[in-house]
Amino acid sequence: MTKRIIGLTGGIATGKTTVTNYLASAHNLPILDADIYAREAVSLGSPILGAIAGRYGEKILLPDGSLNRQKLGEIIFNRQDERNWIDNLIHPDVRDRFLTAISLSSSETLMLVVPLLFEAGMTDLVTEIWVVRCSHEQQLQRLIQRNHLNREQAQARINSQLSIEEKVTYADIVLDNSSTLEVLLKQIDVALKSTNKE
Repeated sequence: MTKRIIGLTGGIATGKTTVTNYLASAHNLPILDADIYAREAVSLGSPILGAIAGRYGEKILLPDGSLNRQKLGEIIFNRQDERNWIDNLIHPDVRDRFLTAISLSSSETLMLVVPLLFEAGMTDLVTEIWVVRCSHEQQLQRLIQRNHLNREQAQARINSQLSIEEKVTYADIVLDNSSTLEVLLKQIDVALKSTNKE
């Protein structure tokens, strides 16, 4: 039995967490999250964190020696070359963690949440791609509220990713999160059934 591995992606603040929380609670689907793996990759004492501190100096660390994410964000969301350097450091580690988790899972269906699924070249890990989308203005407002950013900062984070329009062209399933939660959840139920490989 080949595993059904759904790759969930979308823009920042489009609703990926809402989708995964529902799939985990209502459908008991195992969720593997790239953001969690990326955080583990730069955990205290990790070689990757050492490399980051070596490049940017002690200012990139908090007093306890862990990564100052806000400071790193200020660097990489404004400089593509630095963002590429960080991505090249972290993405291979995240990929290895995914491969290990997939091989150890006994579940027939898994969801991989990978915000940078296309940018990180991880589409080969999944058997189908779901993209969550909403309007640009909704995305901007949600990001401003969630991360306490100004409009310019929020736009810089959105611009650092592949556009939603482009992601949608690669999608097997598009989940539209511009309406109510109820509408979104119905789309998820349909998507899970419609492409179910019995």
